[in-house]
Amino acid sequence: MTELTFQSWLVLCALILGGMVFIALFFISVPYGRHFRGGWGASLPSYLGWMIMEAPAALLFAVFFWLGNTKNLVACLFLAMWEMHYIHRAFIYPLTLSDGRKKMPVLVLCMAFLFNIGNAYNNGRYLFTLSGGYPQSWLIDPRFLCGLAVFLAGYTINRWADHRLRGLRKPGEIGYRIPYGGLYQWVSCPNYLGEIIEWCGWALATWSLPGLVFAIWTVANLAPRARSHHAWYRQHFPDYPPERKALIPGIW
Repeated sequence: MTELTFQSWLVLCALILGGMVFIALFFISVPYGRHFRGGWGASLPSYLGWMIMEAPAALLFAVFFWLGNTKNLVACLFLAMWEMHYIHRAFIYPLTLSDGRKKMPVLVLCMAFLFNIGNAYNNGRYLFTLSGGYPQSWLIDPRFLCGLAVFLAGYTINRWADHRLRGLRKPGEIGYRIPYGGLYQWVSCPNYLGEIIEWCGWALATWSLPGLVFAIWTVANLAPRARSHHAWYRQHFPDYPPERKALIPGIW
């Protein structure tokens, strides 16, 4: 079996598993953050869990770039797009978590850790080696240009929404408040909406099956999570804005 065949089967398995996860998460709220609860075994501080589980995505993707056959400007831009998300998610975002007492089950950490290894392999190995490389002309291809614009829009929404959430707490506070302003006027989780848009842009910019499967996985993971967040807000805040939807303005 060639590596390309192996990688194709791995992508197919990821697609099937993503569908299963999507269904399961509508019945199970993964126990971290505001949804943390006992009964999931050993746990560790959330900030440490985020670092451990997201680090493989940042580090392995860079390794696959270094080992790749092509290091032209297209490859460098793909590397920059990926790393601007994952360096922040693995090494900066965890340090902004204000409540060091929040926990994350080790089981959840391990599942995310394995996913990030497989996802970094599928995307990085394909883009930089198995695809044969992208020509310089890809920089003016409409798929790349539109995908890059969508990616940057989603990234901006995601970062802005996270920043707004952090700004709700004063130093030392650990509780939750209702966020307002911007997309928070219409949806409970613009941070998740931004991340979904981001990786849909990635799928378009790379025009690859691994990129598409990653975008599908992002929806499968974050759409049910947004629904759980929305229900949590409504349960804990009687004055929660009734017109606000979970993820898609005016729809859902």
